[in-house]
Amino acid sequence: MNFNKQLKLYRERDGYSQEELAEKIYVTRQTISKWENDHTYPDIHNLIALSTLFDVTLDELVKGDVAIMKNNQHIEAEKMNRLSWVMIVFIVLTVLSIGPVMLLWDWYGLGISLVLWGISMIAALKIEKIKKERDVQTYSEIVAFIDGEDLEVARAKRDKKRDRWNKTKIVLGFSLVAGVLAAISSFLWVWLS
Repeated sequence: MNFNKQLKLYRERDGYSQEELAEKIYVTRQTISKWENDHTYPDIHNLIALSTLFDVTLDELVKGDVAIMKNNQHIEAEKMNRLSWVMIVFIVLTVLSIGPVMLLWDWYGLGISLVLWGISMIAALKIEKIKKERDVQTYSEIVAFIDGEDLEVARAKRDKKRDRWNKTKIVLGFSLVAGVLAAISSFLWVWLS
């Protein structure tokens, strides 16, 4: 049996709805649904919580899926790393392309910059999806996830107010740098032409 079938079996055996089970182990109902539909695997901490709640061993709960789970987490971490590079490269290309395309094709050239920006945003949305599925919110959690380290240690350090302020600083700083690079790119192309 696979984990998803085992989870549903034990959940129904103990009379929990997906919502009730989610509340017991502090995840969302959608997370339980994803586990039961074999879309994602829980991390080790959630597996331990489930095995404790259902009063079964991890082996009984997982039945050989541990290797699959570790492989899937490794694959997701690599995917997140690749998507991060795609996002960064295409954002830089977007910013640097504004001057040349405006000079060469006037306002119509911005379509090229918008396509580059769109590719970076698709990568960003895919990263956000992985972060949401794995409950990874802060930089230290992202690094722990990618390195395969214990996420609970990083999650314990969360400070919502500080994290919100840090996100704001990152967005403002990035916007300022992007604006300066776009201006430099534009001035260089005007000066070179």
